[in-house]
Amino acid sequence: MKLQDLGMRLPKLPVSSVGSFPKPAALKNARAQFERREITREQLTEIERETTKDWIQFQEEIGVDVLVDGEMYRGDMVAYFAENLAGFEEGGFVRSYGNRYYRKPIITGEVKWEKPLTVDWWKYAQSLTKKPVKGMLTGPYTIMDWSFNEYYANRRETSLALAQVVRAEVIALIDAGATIIQIDEPACSVRTDELPLVIESMDAVTKGLKAYFLTHICYGTFSKIYPKMLDIPVDNFDLEMSNSDNDLLKCFKTSPFTKDLSAGVVDVHSHLLESREDVKRRIQEIAEFVPVNQLWIDPDCGLKTRSVKEAQEKLKVITDTVKELRKELS
Repeated sequence: MKLQDLGMRLPKLPVSSVGSFPKPAALKNARAQFERREITREQLTEIERETTKDWIQFQEEIGVDVLVDGEMYRGDMVAYFAENLAGFEEGGFVRSYGNRYYRKPIITGEVKWEKPLTVDWWKYAQSLTKKPVKGMLTGPYTIMDWSFNEYYANRRETSLALAQVVRAEVIALIDAGATIIQIDEPACSVRTDELPLVIESMDAVTKGLKAYFLTHICYGTFSKIYPKMLDIPVDNFDLEMSNSDNDLLKCFKTSPFTKDLSAGVVDVHSHLLESREDVKRRIQEIAEFVPVNQLWIDPDCGLKTRSVKEAQEKLKVITDTVKELRKELS
């Protein structure tokens, strides 16, 4: 209903993606060349734009309904924002998952939003398609939790300061024309005692703003935060379902899921390509607990850890399966 009020009409079981796509070899090489100062920022940006265009075209071709820009211009989901906000310094490498590392930012002063960080990229991606493109941001709680703090008195003060920064970016996206905005908070399912801070911080970001908001939360102790997590003030929760083979439905049995759900039905941390039968089964099981008109379908996390071919195949099996289900529903 909120999307319709915002002038947006989507098909049943709209297909989207969580945000990130893998960077092809040409872009990886260009980013390495830029680090070695062998090419200019302008040259790198042009390659990032071309790669973004390729991913938009691919999503169009296979039938994705709500597109993402693929984050070709970003490295880590927290470090990118820290690199472009006042008050941060770059830290050393820390291990995030598997054998992947990122530079953990350090908050050394008052965090400030000085200019849009993602708006030009959103506008570029949106110019390439008539379908909606999501605005993609990392939430204040996760930026706080995944950074070192050497300035603010405590975690709450840090998170609420960052909420004002994220809110400024949200307003800039809305002013540019974005209707659907995703604010990722993957850290919120780890420190379950801090869920009230996640709720307070997200409220500071979204309160009173005219947009359809999603949040992505992945791989945590959901049984400890459900159903209280539904108090996070967003319209749609993007949750992994495939990695646990729909284990979250046990929570939904005890207390109904009351908001829209973006159900992650393929496992982005596996090289295995799911069959249409597996994807269809997962969607049908979820639809027993979440009405079809509240259900979106996507991968269970960002696809950047997969190869380009694997990411494309996983997205395509989702769109092909949803097309079959739409015929059955009609």
